[in-house]
Amino acid sequence: MSWAALFAASGREVVVYDPAPDTEARCRRLVAASADALSALGQPQAGDDSRMRFTTDPAEAVDGAGFVQESVPERVEVKHALYARIADRLAPQAIIGSSTSGLTLGQLQAGCAVPGRLIIAHPFNPPHLIPLVELMGNDLTDADVIDTADAFYTGLGKVCVRLHKEVPGHIANRLQAAIWREAIHLAAEGVASVEDIDKAVAYGPGLRWAAMGPVSLFHLGGGPGGIRAFCDHLGGAFQSWWQDLGTPMMTPEVVDMLAEGVAAGGDARPIEELAAERDRLILAYLLARGSRTTPSS
Repeated sequence: MSWAALFAASGREVVVYDPAPDTEARCRRLVAASADALSALGQPQAGDDSRMRFTTDPAEAVDGAGFVQESVPERVEVKHALYARIADRLAPQAIIGSSTSGLTLGQLQAGCAVPGRLIIAHPFNPPHLIPLVELMGNDLTDADVIDTADAFYTGLGKVCVRLHKEVPGHIANRLQAAIWREAIHLAAEGVASVEDIDKAVAYGPGLRWAAMGPVSLFHLGGGPGGIRAFCDHLGGAFQSWWQDLGTPMMTPEVVDMLAEGVAAGGDARPIEELAAERDRLILAYLLARGSRTTPSS
């Protein structure tokens, strides 16, 4: 729905497929709710859902489409079943961008009749706000597809990164997994509360990471000597920290600990209100950052 809201706001014709009976109502509500943010980000027709159609037939949804954003559940058999249902109606030059969070492109292509037109195009939630899109093709991918997809997303105001090798979780999810693993370890070991661990990220390195990635930031931290000076100064310390990082398992007890930690944090607002607060802060940052996330003409 978030993707659909963005595509419609950019002035494109959008057909939404989802078997859930309340899809249309929910999607139109999201289009309305996202209108102010998308308008602020420069999308010319934010809040206008007049170019959106809805169907419970995926073949009808892709009929005549130039781009298919596939976001079905993260199970390879479900994705393969969808590819089989749309194969006969897919335009020859259409691109399928899969929003898969962790499945590899090879796994997806194994069940696709047109593997050369299928790529990984993984966004971050919510995709109508977060600029990142992770793109990946491989030796089976048609020569023009990745560049065409990159131009399509960049024209929507997205920032694309490219994977050169298959790895579960791609780039950003693996980075998220690494820090979450250590956050869980710190909580499980009693080093700090779940609430304070979240604060340590949100009010510390998280602010810097929103501006630049970790390698660039440590390059700055090295002063005139850059990343080499930083590694000379703190490389040994980081090496010792890496050796001490935890390897917790996602057991029921760990899940209970996380749930209790969230509850103990004192923020009893409904999920919808928390999401709205997240989106407000993201929008404020994007507007402050400026033209890098503005759609191209």
